[in-house]
Amino acid sequence: MTLLSETTSRWSGARSRYLRALPLTALAIDVALMVGIGLIAIVGRRELDIFTSSASVESSASVAGPMIIAGWIATIALAGGYKKDVFGAGTDEYRRVFNASIIAAGLSGVGCYLAKYDLSRGFFLLAFGAGIPTLLVGRLLLRRAVQQARKHGSLRQRVLIAGSRSHVDEIAAVLRRETWLGYEVIGALTPEYDLAEETSSGVPVLGNTSDATQLVAAARADVIFYAGGSVGASSQFRCSLWDLELHDVQVVVAPSVTDISAERIRIRPVAGLPLIHVDPPTWSDASRWGKRLFDIIGSSLLLIVFCPLMAAIATQIKVNDQGPALFRQTRTGREGREFSCLKFRTMVVDAETKLAALHQQAGYSEGLFKIHDDPRVTSPGRWLRRFSLDELPQLINVLRGEMSLVGPRPPLPHEVAAYDDYTSRRLRVRPGMTGLWQVSGRSDLTWSETIRLDLYYVDNWSMLQDLTILFRTLGAVLGARGAY
Repeated sequence: MTLLSETTSRWSGARSRYLRALPLTALAIDVALMVGIGLIAIVGRRELDIFTSSASVESSASVAGPMIIAGWIATIALAGGYKKDVFGAGTDEYRRVFNASIIAAGLSGVGCYLAKYDLSRGFFLLAFGAGIPTLLVGRLLLRRAVQQARKHGSLRQRVLIAGSRSHVDEIAAVLRRETWLGYEVIGALTPEYDLAEETSSGVPVLGNTSDATQLVAAARADVIFYAGGSVGASSQFRCSLWDLELHDVQVVVAPSVTDISAERIRIRPVAGLPLIHVDPPTWSDASRWGKRLFDIIGSSLLLIVFCPLMAAIATQIKVNDQGPALFRQTRTGREGREFSCLKFRTMVVDAETKLAALHQQAGYSEGLFKIHDDPRVTSPGRWLRRFSLDELPQLINVLRGEMSLVGPRPPLPHEVAAYDDYTSRRLRVRPGMTGLWQVSGRSDLTWSETIRLDLYYVDNWSMLQDLTILFRTLGAVLGARGAY
C-alpha cells in the first residue's frame, strides 16, 4: 500500500489542483461576462434611448454597476454556484446560477428603489435581460470544455468503489462508458468474506470495505462510491462517514438504479431514512396526441423546406445508374406493426443479393449490419450517408404516422424475431428518424449500446428530451461521426 501511495501522490496532487481551479475559472468567466454585458448595456441604453432618466446612464451605472456585479457574484456563491461538485454534469449548476441571478436582479431593483437611487431602467433591463442567458451560455461552454478535457484524460477524479463484486462491476461499467463524467476507477473495496483479488471486469480489489478510511488515504482517492453490499448496517455506514470526514474525499452512495432519468426519481427523507421513489416509465406518454401533433407539424414544415433538395438528390441518383431514386425496406414499428420505410437509394440496385456474402465475410451474427467502405454503396450514396440525407424521405413515414421525428431506430423484422422480452420494449413507441443512438455515435455503437440507449429513451421519454435530441442531431450530422 506504501508503493501505491508513492506512485500516485504526485499525479493525484496535480490533478486535485486542476479540479480546485474549476470554481475559480467559473468565477473569472462570470465576472468577465458581467463586466462585458454591463458595458454593452450602457451603450445599448444610450443608443436605444428606451427610457427617459434625469441622470446619465454612465454616471448612474459607474456607481451601481460594481455593486450590482459584487452582489450578483455573492448571490451565486451563496446559492452554491461555485461548488466544485456542480461542474460537469446535471442541471443543478444551471438552476443555481439562474435562480441566484433572478434573486440578484430583484434585490438590485428593490435596493435602488429603497435607496431612491436613480438607476437607469434601460440599463437594468439590458444588464439582467442579456446577462442571465449569457452567464448560462458561459457555464455551458465551460462544461463542454471540462467534458472534452475529461474525455482526453484530464480533470479526472480517482474513484474507489465499495461493495460486492457484481455491484462494483455494474458501477464501474457506467463510469467507464461515460468518460465525460471524469471518474477513473482505480480499485474496489469488497466485504471481508470476499477474498478475490479483482472483480470479473478486472477492477483490482485493494482491500475490505471496513478499512475504507485507510485505503482512501493510501490510494489518494478523490471519490468513494458506496454500492450494494458495501456495508452491513446503517450504523456501520454512519461510522464510515464520520471517519471519512477527516479526509478530502467525496462520498457518493450509488444504489442499484441505473438508466433512469432524474425526472423519474424523487428522494423523500422519512424519519431520517432517505427513500428513493421511482416513477413509472413514460413510454405511454410518448404515444399521446402531443407528440403526434409535434410530428405532424414538424414533418410537414421540413418537407416543405427540403423539397427542392430532395428533388435534386433524386435526380442525381437517377442519373448515376438509371436505377430508382427511392429504396423501400420493410421495418417494424410500434407494437410490431410492419411498414415500408423510405430512404434515398445509396447502394447498387442488386445490393440485397450481395448481403449474404458480406455477412459471412464480416462475421456478422446479430443486430444492425454496417461496415466501413461497403462495396455496395454508390458514389452519390457516400455523401448522402455522410450527412444522413438519405433518410429525408422518412419524413413521409412520419407524416403517415408510421414513424416519429425522434425515437428508437426502426428495426428489421429478422432483428425483431430475435428480440427477448427485455429488448421488445423498444417496440412500445414509434421508431424515429433520429434518437439517442443517432447523437451518441450512430454506426460506431455496438449492438448492446444501441439497445441500451433505445430502452433508456422508451422508459424516460419527455418532450424536452425530444427537443434536445433534435438540437444535438444537427451537430451529429454535420460532424458525420459514425456515418457510413
